[in-house]
Amino acid sequence: MKTFPYGPRLAVALAASVLLLSGCAGGGVESSSDAAPAAEPLASQQAGGRGEADTAEARDEAGETGRSAPATDPVKIAQERSIIYVAEMTVRAKDVTAAADKAKQIVTSVQGYLAQEQSSSAGGGDASATLVFKIPPAAYPATLGRLGKELGTREALQQNTEDVTEEVADVESRVKSAESALESLRALLKRANTIGEVLDVEREINNREAELESLQARQKALAAQTSMATLTLRLIGPVAPAPEPVEEESTFLDGLAAGWNALVDSVKVILVVLGALLPWLAVLAPVVWLALRLVRRRRASRTPARAVAAPAPPPPAQPAGVAAGPRPEPAPPAE
Repeated sequence: MKTFPYGPRLAVALAASVLLLSGCAGGGVESSSDAAPAAEPLASQQAGGRGEADTAEARDEAGETGRSAPATDPVKIAQERSIIYVAEMTVRAKDVTAAADKAKQIVTSVQGYLAQEQSSSAGGGDASATLVFKIPPAAYPATLGRLGKELGTREALQQNTEDVTEEVADVESRVKSAESALESLRALLKRANTIGEVLDVEREINNREAELESLQARQKALAAQTSMATLTLRLIGPVAPAPEPVEEESTFLDGLAAGWNALVDSVKVILVVLGALLPWLAVLAPVVWLALRLVRRRRASRTPARAVAAPAPPPPAQPAGVAAGPRPEPAPPAE
């Protein structure tokens, strides 16, 4: 058997290498296990940093969004609606002429104007004036308050407000529809071939033009009513009587309500009268009943108990020489 001279040395070297490798492997595993817990806080710190950064960015975006979104202004919303303001005011002033001039200055200062004026001058403080102003809706409340305070003593004030936003939108849409229909009809008129077609299209165009003009007139009237508030100012002197309020015209519903109220009042009166008569009827009813019984008994005692029967009439007498017997039968007709 052949032996190797380096056998023991080689075995020792291999054993040392195995031990060294096993020690390195154990140290590597231990270092990796120690690094894992250390990595976890770092990862959590990084995640926390990213979360805080995201939260800060979200807050900044929310703040920018809140700053960029304009706040809703109720006054602006009210001005966007189409509202008709109408008011009537009566003011008692010491000097009607001076009060009228001051009222014109107040209205003119807010971009308003005088639409109508009617005045009557009389001695002894009996003068009066009626002025109709057009005031911008934005300055309408403040101007109304100034006129009531600075001109004299306010005697009466009546205000009416009507929201016509839907009507304005409806008229505007109908105007656009009528204009587009007219354009289509005019285009159709160019393609008409016969006289009958031309006449039919022209007739329809005339009808649509009349409808469009009516809608445009209504649109202008609504624009004039909503663009300016109307104030009727009545100025009266110190001794002039205050004008009585003008009664509104009665409508069908007003008449129906008045008739219903009259019917209810009549029924109430009838029930009151009936209630007042019921005690008297309770007392008089037995007396009337006894009186009727007595009258009937007296009438029954005056009439005879039995009526005498009248004799029967005698039978008619037979002529002499005629024996009583059956009557002859009539002869049959001749054939």
